[in-house]
Amino acid sequence: YAGIAKYPLLALPMFVLVGAVFDRSGVAQRLVQFALAIVGRGPGMLPMVAIGVAMFMGGISGSGPASAAAVGGVMLASMARAGYPPAYSASVIGAAAATDILIPPSIAFIVYSVMVPGASVPALFAAGLVPGVLAGCALIVPAVWLARRNRFGAGEANIERPPFLRALREATWGLFAPVLILGGMRMGWFTPTEAAVVAVFYGLFIGVFVYRTMGVREIVDSLIESAEVSGVIMVVVALASIFAYAVSTLGIADPLTRAILDSGMGPWWALAAIVAVLLVTGMVLDGISIFLIFVPLLTPLMNGFGWDAVWFGVLLTYMVAIGQFTPPLAVNLMVSSRLAGVRIEQTVPWVIWFVFAMLVVLVALIAVPELSLWLPRALNF
Repeated sequence: YAGIAKYPLLALPMFVLVGAVFDRSGVAQRLVQFALAIVGRGPGMLPMVAIGVAMFMGGISGSGPASAAAVGGVMLASMARAGYPPAYSASVIGAAAATDILIPPSIAFIVYSVMVPGASVPALFAAGLVPGVLAGCALIVPAVWLARRNRFGAGEANIERPPFLRALREATWGLFAPVLILGGMRMGWFTPTEAAVVAVFYGLFIGVFVYRTMGVREIVDSLIESAEVSGVIMVVVALASIFAYAVSTLGIADPLTRAILDSGMGPWWALAAIVAVLLVTGMVLDGISIFLIFVPLLTPLMNGFGWDAVWFGVLLTYMVAIGQFTPPLAVNLMVSSRLAGVRIEQTVPWVIWFVFAMLVVLVALIAVPELSLWLPRALNF
């Protein structure tokens, strides 16, 4: 009980519900039309649209699998008609959805803030924005290059470009959602937990009264889905809190920390070892489990080397994001591959390029911590 009786965790089921509601409200479809109106047609444009919409959905739900389902449901058929192989399309969408746990609001940041008191939810949200955008931009490069190199998307010339003003008008309600969530927190109108509740009612208003795509059945389905997902996460959090308590009580982390600090390894080599371990672990464990297992072990090390708690949280979340589309587990890739009708192993030749693009940004975040820290400092978080 003590592991889950924490106020920030109240936001977790609400943000899961936000993802379920916006998935059924028709927002993703209208965002796709708006993005098409901006970028136009041509080889590589549909993958760019998919990545952009997935990033924007991250500013609403903060869940990678939910974004992969929403964007995949809208984009995969269009990309197939335009001549993109299903395995390539699934790889693009699975990788793009990984940025959602970096772009606020983020379920992963909420869990991290509960485990590390020195990192507040607003500061983590602000710190994740720039890395999330950089990761999305990095993914666009191999997506477009691979499409043009392999002559994918020959049928894009037949796709009608929506009128810009009409697409903007229809997408305005969806575009306003991140402004409401993040702007409301910045202005002090509500806390992150209250922002999640506001986002739920805003999504219901859009789906029921504006787009009229949701009825009683869709609302009930959203509630059931969010309850199931939240229940699983809460059980994992509760059980992992026992592990964290055992680590603290038995003093397991302290000798490990002293051994590393006294080994002369230095902060950079220690960080390189942490990155290597977590990247490999991310291939076989989900993000929440990684946080709940490794954060109690790594927090003393973080304090020993004097690393900023917010910056370290962004790095951990970034590595979890890479794991979300790196086989064999790859929860995002499982969703997009199932929707595309391909086996997950068929995506490996394409996924490798997106992993490399994400690693380039990870190196930049490690070398220049201000990429993630300047925004929370500017916003006084």
